[in-house]
Amino acid sequence: MVPRWVQLVLLPLAVVGFFELAHAAGTVVLILIAASVIALILNPLAKIFERFMPRGIAILISYVIVWLLFSALVALLSEPVANEVTRVAHNFPSFVRRANRELVSIQHFLNHHHIHVQLAAQGQSALQAVEKRVLRSSGSIVSFSRNVLSKAISLGVDLILTFVLSVYLLVYSRSIGQLVRRVMPPGDGTPSDDYPLLVQAAVSGYVRGQLWFSMIMGGSAGLLMELMGLVGVFPDGSKYALFFGLFYGLMELIPYIGPIIGPIPPLFVALVTDPISAIWVLLVFVGLQQLEGHLVAPQVFRFSLRINPILVILSLLIGYQLYGIAGALVALPVATITRQTILYLRSHLVLEPWRRSGPLLEQNAAEGAEDQR
Repeated sequence: MVPRWVQLVLLPLAVVGFFELAHAAGTVVLILIAASVIALILNPLAKIFERFMPRGIAILISYVIVWLLFSALVALLSEPVANEVTRVAHNFPSFVRRANRELVSIQHFLNHHHIHVQLAAQGQSALQAVEKRVLRSSGSIVSFSRNVLSKAISLGVDLILTFVLSVYLLVYSRSIGQLVRRVMPPGDGTPSDDYPLLVQAAVSGYVRGQLWFSMIMGGSAGLLMELMGLVGVFPDGSKYALFFGLFYGLMELIPYIGPIIGPIPPLFVALVTDPISAIWVLLVFVGLQQLEGHLVAPQVFRFSLRINPILVILSLLIGYQLYGIAGALVALPVATITRQTILYLRSHLVLEPWRRSGPLLEQNAAEGAEDQR
């Protein structure tokens, strides 16, 4: 039984101390969390290969398989996506000319109906300014690339440290599991009541659900853009369907914010080509997000992430406040582990109840007993 003074003093101090340590340690805690998540994801795969070979070789093969799959995916998608991005940049001047023609036709309509609004001149000057800025941006690539290179080096070092630490966590996973079992309250000895296995299953289920969800939504967005291009509602949709779908699927990895950012590229292309098409594209993505929220997400995450949406938002805000975008990306796996830990402790710990006591309550109790007599 957990005493009341522990509940009142030590538990709040532990929570505050954890946040202070996470803030003071900087990227050290972030690297540890990311490495732990990677180790939890790869541990089931390593266990499968461990049936036929030593543990070290099984871990190595698991990393090689994941790296080969990732490299194959990048090689498969990088070339068509790069071609479509280059095509968008190359056709940008034609987009501007087409938008200018649309503005001129709208201006003729306004003049014909004696509506004194100079829309064409202002719109054309704005489009020319945007075109000049886009074309001039190539001159600042060199200076921008230097900053990107320095940040890439720092990020590369952090990724290497994360990779190395995840390998060590996998190598010593049995010892770590035994240590965790000694610290946590004992279960009943079955896998369904073993804390390390429950945490591993929770994280693996969340990651699988998030990947499936991203692929389903990205594929749906790309297919809808292809169909809109084929029927002529959004002609450029079929040209850039792969890029639009891939971008939307990647943005779905960012909860709540991603679905808002995902439709931006097709909406931008539709706006500069045909404003009417932009309305249809917006309606299609609104319908897709409604389908996502009411059908796809409940089915995919039914067995993975079972956390109240308010707590999800708070987790994302805390993770972003501590470590930026990287913190927001690992916030939900941490929230999943925290939820599983709380559920496990609730079923294995008994808290000392908080009884109401005091002179006034005792007097009221005595008066009530006397009245009953």
